[in-house]
Amino acid sequence: MRICVIGGANVDITARSVAAFRLGDSNPGRVDVSWGGVGRNIAHNLALLGNQVEFLTIFGGGLFAPVIEAACRDAGIDTTHCEIAGEGTNSFFVAIDNADGELIGGVADMNATEGVTPEWLAERIDLINSANAIVAEANLCADSLAYLIDHAEMPLYLDAVSVAKSARIKEAVALSKKKSFFALKCNAIEYQALESIEASIKRRYISRGAEGLKVESEGKVYEFAALPCIVRSTTGGGDALLSGIVHAGPDASIEESARAGLLCARCAVESPYAVSEQLKYLSI
Repeated sequence: MRICVIGGANVDITARSVAAFRLGDSNPGRVDVSWGGVGRNIAHNLALLGNQVEFLTIFGGGLFAPVIEAACRDAGIDTTHCEIAGEGTNSFFVAIDNADGELIGGVADMNATEGVTPEWLAERIDLINSANAIVAEANLCADSLAYLIDHAEMPLYLDAVSVAKSARIKEAVALSKKKSFFALKCNAIEYQALESIEASIKRRYISRGAEGLKVESEGKVYEFAALPCIVRSTTGGGDALLSGIVHAGPDASIEESARAGLLCARCAVESPYAVSEQLKYLSI
């Protein structure tokens, strides 16, 4: 399947304590640097699953930008229509995990992605609509999300990213004329922030961590248990979940898409990295 992913790409700096994390203190632990970003992670996951992936972003982070782009190409992601931003723009995410791999908190500096404007997207809209499915995430500004809602001709999947960023989806719907799209993926907290959104959304996928996945579609609610796993890091789990859902395809049943998403999410949380290479061995 050919999929267009639009979103952020950044440097992930993940710190994990070796014992129970103590707030306000220096904690012994390990720090890893890897390539991340919600959009980039989803694109990487989808490429590992065997899809043809077109990624649209503006790479930032100074000296890191060409390195991240090269890493995307090495992963089988097409970056032909991306750009590299000038100095002074950043794409960094710093995460702090406790000893069990659970995210305590993080800081995202994604101002490079603000350059993905409606005008920037309009120059690429034919490319976007040539895909079988379109994925966008809330690191994009509300105006750009609204543009995609109104101009996407193929099934559009939106990722809420975080409580703070999910407000952009609500604003985008208010700005849009169409006010409808195929699927929304969020976690339980983001869902509360978006519950009152006035939009026609065919499927809402609500990740509940260890409690599994809930799907709302056409007035019905479906619940699926989380798969047994040993958690090493929850960073990237939500990105993998949506990747599996998208990989299953817009024509997949609720059950098929949920199964694919949960399988990919398990791979992600069992890995210390945001993207697990084990995805390419999954049969979904």
